[in-house]
Amino acid sequence: MNQQADASQLERVFRHKRGLAAIDIAELWRYRELFLFLSWRDILIRYKQTYLGVAWAVLQPILTMVVFTVVFGKLGKFPSKGAPYVVMTMAGLLPWYFFSNALSQSSNSLVASTNMISKIYFPRLIVPASAVLSGLVDFLIGCVILAALMAIYGVSFSPRLLALPVFLFVAFTAALATGVWLSALNVKYRDVKYIVPFFTSMGLYASPVGFDSSIVPERLRFLYNLNPMVGVIDGFRWCVFGHAFTPFWPGFLASVAATLIILVCGVFYFRSTEKTFADVI
Repeated sequence: MNQQADASQLERVFRHKRGLAAIDIAELWRYRELFLFLSWRDILIRYKQTYLGVAWAVLQPILTMVVFTVVFGKLGKFPSKGAPYVVMTMAGLLPWYFFSNALSQSSNSLVASTNMISKIYFPRLIVPASAVLSGLVDFLIGCVILAALMAIYGVSFSPRLLALPVFLFVAFTAALATGVWLSALNVKYRDVKYIVPFFTSMGLYASPVGFDSSIVPERLRFLYNLNPMVGVIDGFRWCVFGHAFTPFWPGFLASVAATLIILVCGVFYFRSTEKTFADVI
């Protein structure tokens, strides 16, 4: 009898929460060590059994920078407002690759963690969030490349660079907002894994990565800036070069507000469907 009573006391019942209670910040904080562990795991898996390893994080932006500089700067004669086109392009590639890699990793994160999700309980939300965080390693490597190019081309280091984390946080939020939606949808609809690469490939050219966003007609700038990465890329360039690349603040603030709404709605959708993940995945 005593053994049965002791066993019953060890039982823990998990009930699905609704409404605002579904976003349990305290629970997420209790699992912070698992969150960091999953982020580190994603970093190791990304470069496991690769011949060049971390060198891919260096080669990818540099090769893309060269192509964009030749196509847009040399052949297309796109304006750079007096800034070295190589540095301007790298300042755009740095946040874009963080966003696109984080989005790709987070959208497939739940399916990649099938064994964990089907066997043990933990807040599933930390899976796509940890995948987004793992992209910071590549971002820091990119920062070193950008700093080296600034030194080579004589671009001065100014206090504006201290604002880079603000724009990085916006990119992180945008990747998380989209990744939460896509990761939940990918559990049920595996077509998502084919849509995301197409989306990121198109976004590379739709966003002002290889050119300055000021070439967009004035009447379309607000609509164009609803893409949060437009303001983030402009913000990075403003931090590097100064007022010549000042973001279009009304559009940027509107995109931040839209991103937060998408994130909140995505979290509610994620929490409402996560009870079926273990069965469907």
